Amino acid sequence: MTNPPETPSPQSYPIIGNLLSFLHNRHRFHDWVTDMLSQTPTSTLRVCTFLNLSHGICTANPTNVQHLLYTNFPNYIKGSRFHNVLCELLGDGIFNVDGHLWTVQRKIASHEFNTKSLKNFVADTVKSEISNRLLPYLSAASLADEQFDLQAVLQRFTFANILNVAFGVDPSRLDTENSEFGKAFDLAVETTSSRFLSPVPLIWKFKRFCEIGSEKKFKDAIKVIDNYAMKIIESREDQENEIVNNSDLLSRFMSNDAVQFQDHDQKRKFLRDIVISFVLAGRDSTSTALTWFFWLIAARPRMAELIYKELLSVATAAAAEEGIVFGYDELKKLHYLHAALSESLRLFPPVPINSRLTVDDDVLPDGTHVGKGWFADYSAYAMGRMEKVWGPDCKEFKPERWLNDEGVYQPLDPFRYPVFHSGPRICLGKEMAFVQMKSVAAAVLYEYELVAADGGGTAEKMMDPPYMLTLLLRMRGGFLVRLKKRRCGPPET
Repeated sequence: MTNPPETPSPQSYPIIGNLLSFLHNRHRFHDWVTDMLSQTPTSTLRVCTFLNLSHGICTANPTNVQHLLYTNFPNYIKGSRFHNVLCELLGDGIFNVDGHLWTVQRKIASHEFNTKSLKNFVADTVKSEISNRLLPYLSAASLADEQFDLQAVLQRFTFANILNVAFGVDPSRLDTENSEFGKAFDLAVETTSSRFLSPVPLIWKFKRFCEIGSEKKFKDAIKVIDNYAMKIIESREDQENEIVNNSDLLSRFMSNDAVQFQDHDQKRKFLRDIVISFVLAGRDSTSTALTWFFWLIAARPRMAELIYKELLSVATAAAAEEGIVFGYDELKKLHYLHAALSESLRLFPPVPINSRLTVDDDVLPDGTHVGKGWFADYSAYAMGRMEKVWGPDCKEFKPERWLNDEGVYQPLDPFRYPVFHSGPRICLGKEMAFVQMKSVAAAVLYEYELVAADGGGTAEKMMDPPYMLTLLLRMRGGFLVRLKKRRCGPPET
C-alpha cells in the first residue's frame, strides 16, 4: 500500500514559513487562496506559519467540509484560537463557544426561527422598516438624483431589524447612539480580523498588553459596544413584568434558567455576549450579502428585468399602493429572485472563510493528515469558484443553475455550498435571512433601477472584486449608487 502524496503548501521557507507569500497577496487574500486551492489535486493546502508557531490546513473540498462540519463534528471545535481572538467582542456568545454553553444557547435561539416567527418577522418588522424607513429614504434620494452609499443604508436597515426582532427594542429609542455604536462595531470587527490574519500573533498580543496602537482603539471601541448592549439589556429589564408575554430572543434568554449565574453582573455579561453575537449576524452578514447582490444585478440589466417581471407576476392589488412591500406568501413565489440571491451568495459569501481547531489527530477523506491542535479552515469563497465543484462556468453569475426545468428553485448540497455552514452548527437564521433579503430586493427592484458608480459587478470586475479583508466580506469604500424610478407602473388589477 503506497502512502498518499504529501498535501501541497504555498511557497514556504525555513523559519518564516508562508509569510512572504501571504504578505505579497494580502490585498487579494481570498482570491490568492482560491488560486492555490484550485491548482491542488484535492483542493486542500497545508499551511506553515511564522516560526512554525502553528500548523493547519485549508480546504475547498466538499467531502472534507462534510467531515469537518458533520461526520467528525466533535473533533473540530471553535477552540482557543477562535476564542482568544474574539473574546473581547463576542465573549461567550453562541458563535464563540463550544460544549454546554453552545448547546444551551443553540436550543434557546432555535425557538425564534420557526415558521410562525418568520411570518411575524415579515408582517411586523421587515414590512414596517421597509415602508417607514428604507423606501422613504430611497425615494428622497431618487427625486434628488443623489448618489449615496447603499452598503451603509443596508447596514442601518438590517441593524434596525435585528434590534426589533431579536431584542424587542424600538430602534428609534437608541437613534442617538446608533451611529457611534456602528463605528465602534466596524472598528472592532476590522481589528479582530487583523488579529486572525496576523502572521505574527505575538505582535497584536504585545500591543494589547501595552494598550497601544490599534489595540488601544479596539479597547475604546469595546467600551462603546458594551455600553450600547447594556442599554438594550436595561430596557428589557425595565419591562421585566412583561417579559413572560414577550417572545423576542433576548427575553427568552433572560427568562431561561438553563445557565446558572453567580450574580446579576455575571448574567448581564452573558446577555451582553448574546446581544453582540446576534448583532454581528443580523446587521453585518445580511447587509453584506445584499450589497454584493445589488452590485452584481446593477451590471446585468437583463437579469434585473427578469426579476422585475417575476415581481409583477406575483404582485397583488397592494402593488397599486406607493412603496409596495411583498408579503410572506408572495415572497415564497419568487423563485428567480431566490436563485439570484443564492448565486450571489455562492460567489460572495458574507463569511468567506471559517476556521476550526482540531481536538485529536485525524485524516480527512482526501487523505490529508491533520494534527492535534492544528487549525482546519474551509473557504466558502474558494468553493464557489472551484471548477471541480461547480463546473467550467463556476466564476459566472448564473441564477439558472439553481432552477429546475419548470423554473422552480432547487436547494443544492450544503457541503458544496457552506455559505450558511452545515451540520450541527448550521445557521439558525438562514430562512430569516432569505426572507429579509428577498423583501428588500423585491421592494427596491420593483420601484427602481440601480445605477452603480463603478458600473457594478461586471465579469471583468469580478476578477478583482473590491472587498475588504475582514471577518466579513464587506465592500471596500462602500457601494455608491443612484436610483432611477421605473416608468412602468404596477399591473392592472
